[in-house]
Amino acid sequence: MTAFWEFISRYSFLSEESKTAWSAFLKPSKIVKGVTLLEQNVVPKDISFVRSGLLSYYYLNEKGEKIIKKFFPENSLVASTSALLKQEPGFFAVEALEDTELISYSFSDFRNLTKQYADIADFYINYLERHWVIEKEFDEITLKSATARQRYLEFENNYPQLISRLKLHQIASYLAITPTQFSRIRAEL
Repeated sequence: MTAFWEFISRYSFLSEESKTAWSAFLKPSKIVKGVTLLEQNVVPKDISFVRSGLLSYYYLNEKGEKIIKKFFPENSLVASTSALLKQEPGFFAVEALEDTELISYSFSDFRNLTKQYADIADFYINYLERHWVIEKEFDEITLKSATARQRYLEFENNYPQLISRLKLHQIASYLAITPTQFSRIRAEL
């Protein structure tokens, strides 16, 4: 649990009382490579912290091709956030790309904690602002304006630890290019 609390402290200081209350809802689990943590078109219930392993957040396009939107390595929270907030079936699925250890908690229970504990609410606000406003806006602008080569160089710069853990077609999917285009870009570098 130490890694979880260290992650939370990057966004907000929590009192021992808040940690104790939140701890009552934390559930450790393991999933093996290839297992889907969250299916597409399902109403999500939980948020998960990645203790170890690697997950992908993807959807299937009209051709049935897997389009990867994001990767979630160690020390990150994974959820279909908009589906959680709306309590509607999610557009995205989450799959384990490696054997993965998680700490999960119910979003409903968490929301109740944010009403009872100001420091947990502060964490929630800070986390959402950083990841779902600041980073998301930058990612969307980059995806629409940068060339495929620029997107790859940005990926390589921001996530060097993931390059050796991913298959080429997974990186290509994330970059919104074909594996052939990706091979050409890598050959040119």
